[in-house]
Amino acid sequence: MHLKGKHALVTGGGTGIGLAIARALADAGAEVTITGRRAEVLESVAGNGLHALQMDVSDEASVVDGTAAAVAARGPVQICVANAGVAEGRALHKSSLEEWRHMMGINVDGAFLTIRESLRSMVKTDWGRVIGVSSIAGLRGLKGAPCYSASKHALNGMIKALSADYAGTPFTFNSLCPAYVDTDIIARNVDSISKRAGVSEAEARKMMVGVNPHGRLITSEEVAEAAMFLCAPNSGSMNGQTIQISGGEM
Repeated sequence: MHLKGKHALVTGGGTGIGLAIARALADAGAEVTITGRRAEVLESVAGNGLHALQMDVSDEASVVDGTAAAVAARGPVQICVANAGVAEGRALHKSSLEEWRHMMGINVDGAFLTIRESLRSMVKTDWGRVIGVSSIAGLRGLKGAPCYSASKHALNGMIKALSADYAGTPFTFNSLCPAYVDTDIIARNVDSISKRAGVSEAEARKMMVGVNPHGRLITSEEVAEAAMFLCAPNSGSMNGQTIQISGGEM
């Protein structure tokens, strides 16, 4: 229970990676605000240290007001997990400006707003952790997903710059960069890749699994374990890192 008394905010905390991280934080004693756009999804998993808060990370007022409400209810945010995101692949010459802005609005603007508002209360405390949930696409680029890759490179760049800005303080900033994780996004991508590449759904899934050198999808709990490492005692020297959870992908 080393996080007892700490308030964590996890965006996109109702499903997948966000929910796995939120539950791990709560198991360690934290009070965890989970946010998302779908109130019914959040409410269905709330309890046992998880507190539902409807919030749209692409809307500045929603993030400002939502984070303020969470701080008023549970104290300063000392663990910020900017997890909310969208993962969609499309050739650049087929991508519209609207699609580009939608991707950036959630993956980049949303992370910026979430971290900014969390820092407003965090910097008044004596300890804090900021974790961006990025992707291996933010390190090497993902074939067929240039807009998504650009958004995750931007997130990693922001995290690295923040680690430099706050060097010497009790606050750390790191990114988690998983390869393909077994979440609902996989199911949506299977359908998209199948239609785009003209292959069966089984073949599309195999294409994604094949990116992971260990030959399987990564679990959300494996990503959550990496997040917990960054919040553990004696983790203060882990700062400005882009941590791969990718089964050996280099």
